[in-house]
Amino acid sequence: MERGNEPVIVSAVRTAVGKSPRGTLRETRADEMAAAAMKEALARVPDFDHEKIDDVILGCAFPEGSQGMNVARIAALRAGIPYQVPAMTLNRFCASGLQSIAQAADRIRG
Repeated sequence: MERGNEPVIVSAVRTAVGKSPRGTLRETRADEMAAAAMKEALARVPDFDHEKIDDVILGCAFPEGSQGMNVARIAALRAGIPYQVPAMTLNRFCASGLQSIAQAADRIRG
């Protein structure tokens, strides 16, 4: 059975979780944490050509304050993803990550 454009997850990474408001991550910006996760996810698949990335879709539950910009775009650039690659930030509060996966899968399927 040929799969064609069937989406698959080849690498997964998550960021650390800290207590707020005085936790150890309180000074860490969302784009810094997302960039670190992106770099690690790409490092785990060394044979993958980064030039084949054609979009970045990132979920951010509370895009306010320093997260009020396009977190996905800033994180992608910090992660070394080519600047020609577009990026979008999705907000669906607690379901932001899941919505990002669903949106990416839909885009892959065409």
